[in-house]
Formats: sequence, C-alpha cells, structure tokens
Amino acid sequence: MHCPQYTAGTCRSCQWLEKPYASQLADKQRELTDLLAGFPVAQWREPVAGEQRGFRNKAKMVVSGSVERPLLGMLHRDGSAVDLCDCPLYPPRFAEIFPLLKTFIARAGLTPYNVARKRGELKHLLLTQSQYNGGLLLRFVLRSESKLPQLRDALPWLLQQLPDLQVVSANIQPVHMAILEGEQEIALTEQQALEEQFNQVPLFIRPQSFFQTNPQVAAALYATARDWVAERHISSMWDLFCGVGGFGLHCATAETQLTGIEISAEAIACARLSAQRLGLQHVEFKALDSTGFATGHDSVPQLVLVNPPRRGIGRELCHYLDRMAPGVLLYSSCNAQTMAKDIAELKNYRIARVQLFDMFPHTAHYEVLTLLIRAV
Repeated sequence: MHCPQYTAGTCRSCQWLEKPYASQLADKQRELTDLLAGFPVAQWREPVAGEQRGFRNKAKMVVSGSVERPLLGMLHRDGSAVDLCDCPLYPPRFAEIFPLLKTFIARAGLTPYNVARKRGELKHLLLTQSQYNGGLLLRFVLRSESKLPQLRDALPWLLQQLPDLQVVSANIQPVHMAILEGEQEIALTEQQALEEQFNQVPLFIRPQSFFQTNPQVAAALYATARDWVAERHISSMWDLFCGVGGFGLHCATAETQLTGIEISAEAIACARLSAQRLGLQHVEFKALDSTGFATGHDSVPQLVLVNPPRRGIGRELCHYLDRMAPGVLLYSSCNAQTMAKDIAELKNYRIARVQLFDMFPHTAHYEVLTLLIRAV
C-alpha cells in the first residue's frame, strides 16, 4: 500500500507498512504462538485477514491550523501538524467529505484549538460511516459550549451538503490534556444512533459507544464466535464487557438466556435496541461493571464470553471463573499478552481452539479469539 505521508516521513502510524503483508501476518501469528507456548492448544485456526487499505470505518482527526484554513489529522510532539485527509486507510468517500468539513469549520467560525497557546475551541472531528447503508455519524469535540450557537446555526448547510449525515453531536472536553473526548455529549440531530449490520445482525453506534473500526474483519470475528458457540449447544450465557452486544447477539438463539454486561450506558442502549429489533425475548443488557456483576453471583451459565479492554479481565474475575467453572469460556482479546496472563490464572481450563483476526493491518496489533473448555 502506498501512502504519501509515510513516504514523506510525516506519519508513521502504520509502522509495518514496508513489510510485505504475508510477513506481517506470519509475525503476528508467531508472536501469538510464542505467548501461548506454555499452554497446550488443541487446534490452531488459520489467521483471518481483510482488505489492506480503505478498511477503517472511522476517522479521528485532530483539528489545527486556522479557522479559514483548518487542518485535519494529527500533531507531532513538537506541535507540528500533519493533514491526513488523504490517508489510504479511510474509505474512499472520506476524501470527498473532509473538504466539506473544512468549509463548514470556516462557515461556522469554529476556531481550531491551539495546544501551545491553550486557545481556540474545536479540538477534534470524529467521523464514522456505516457499511450497511452509508450513513454518517459526526462528532465535534469542543473545549466549551461557547461556539454551540454558531455550530447549530451553520449545521443546516452541512446537512444539505451531506444527505447521509444522520447523527451529529458535540462533545465537550475542557481539559488541556491529550484526552480525545469528555463526558458531556450534546445531541445536534434528532437521530442519535447510526445503524450498522454484520451478518444480518443489526447493530447500532451511538456517539459515545465503542465500535470496531474494521467492519469486514469484525463481521468475520462475530460469525466465528457464533459458529463456535453453536457447536456447543448452549442455552445460557453471559456476555461480559459486551459493548454494543455484537458477540452475544450473534451467539444467541430465540431460546438462549443471555445477559450482556457493559459499563457504558451508551453501548447498552445500542445493545437493547438491537435485541428489540431481533425480537429476542430472553435477553437482557445491563450497564454495570462486568467483574462486579459476575463475582456477585453464586452460579454461572453454561458459557461465559469475555471481550475485555487491553488490560484483560484481571485476576479477580479469572479466579472467580476458575472457581465457578462454567463449561465453556470464549475469550476475545485485543491484547494477546494480557490474555495469556489471564489464561495462566484459569487452571481448570484447556485451550480447545485459537484464531487470529488481523483487525489492524500494517501495525503490530491484532485480535484473537480463544475457546477454552473446562478440563474437569
């Protein structure tokens, strides 16, 4: 994949861009194999890969420059800005949208935030596209609410230019720190959920809910989890750290007793909407801490699925699951190192199956799905 910014040395986010893609996959598989070398693995599945360019559904752009000539991209540590509107990881349509957003910034008078001077209002633009219907979700991350009237007044023009722009919001992030967003979200459109669909399962993206950035590989990951669970004839399960419910909703049948747990209320709202759309009667999603929920129960379902953040599920939850010993654990991880540490704590389980999913081409990152079966 050719990238002019990489060639110029202005952006090196894709650290492995010069490495042949087959070598990238081999290196990731080798690292995963080494991390799990201390555990017998009954079956290794072939890695799953997708497109090498245009695979992202989301752009996180730092806004810099001036109100008349804004730049959308990133800042180096020395404060120098790089415009990334031509990044080949984004879908082709984004190249048409970014110029409109720059024009809108000028029309609305949204002064880009200057980090060195701690002045200005517009910090970031977050743009997401649904692969299902082409709908767009746009978030403006502002330092304060002072520019909201101008933003609201100018918004009809942008909506006219982008008919597929379905969800717009403003996030308030007042702190002078490298934090992407704040807690306060202000809806600027009536619709506040963007519909996506993987494998005929409706999923929804709200402004503050996490969603996978590689739809093609994410769909394969969810479908694989669904197939592995179907083999086990499961009637009850927990989906811990469930996000918008992608795993649980793929794995549940009309008869499955499913409980999904996620700390984010925004994500839970999405999961509930999906369950309603699917007509599932025995499903509930709750906005709670996953570890606290699980360890507060004296019994467990047949299967527990975990999809934790990079830190893993942690020793407390590992020891609980090892003691309660549900028949099947399905572990989806975005950090194989912490997953391996967690598996070391699960003394009563054996690894039945492992598969790598290359969600992040040209980087060292990947996702992995591991099926663990109770040993005794």
